[in-house]
Amino acid sequence: MRIKLRTKVNSHFLEVKEGFTEKLFLKLNPPFPPVKLLEFGGCEKGDRVALSLNFFLFQQEWISNITFDRTTDSVFEFIDQGHTLPFFLSGWKHHHIVEYASETSAFVIDDIQYKTPFLLMDYLMYPILYLQFFYRKPIYKKFFRN
Repeated sequence: MRIKLRTKVNSHFLEVKEGFTEKLFLKLNPPFPPVKLLEFGGCEKGDRVALSLNFFLFQQEWISNITFDRTTDSVFEFIDQGHTLPFFLSGWKHHHIVEYASETSAFVIDDIQYKTPFLLMDYLMYPILYLQFFYRKPIYKKFFRN
């Protein structure tokens, strides 16, 4: 399944690139499930991000590897690929894209592809994952405001 969301922010795309830090990552996490950041290596190929998701009765580990990054004169992008995923996911690829819009604005694009163990579960997870990424839109706008 695929989810793609686009958010316009009021910062130059290179300022947005510099803002993709541990601080932003922590702000982007929705209230549920609570997330404990175990490791934040960064957004460059070879980096790693590790989380512990707390579902109260149990915890799940999520580890993603950054498998690609690129910066040009009009785009910054990187891909985090799920390595160790919670039981309800069998595949995860999140393409983060920041596109130049103007000298004072950029588009932040979350392009997510995911799989669950069962096709029906793919569809059941869609609204949950969509809302978790939609939750990021006002955070991006506030965080990247000149």
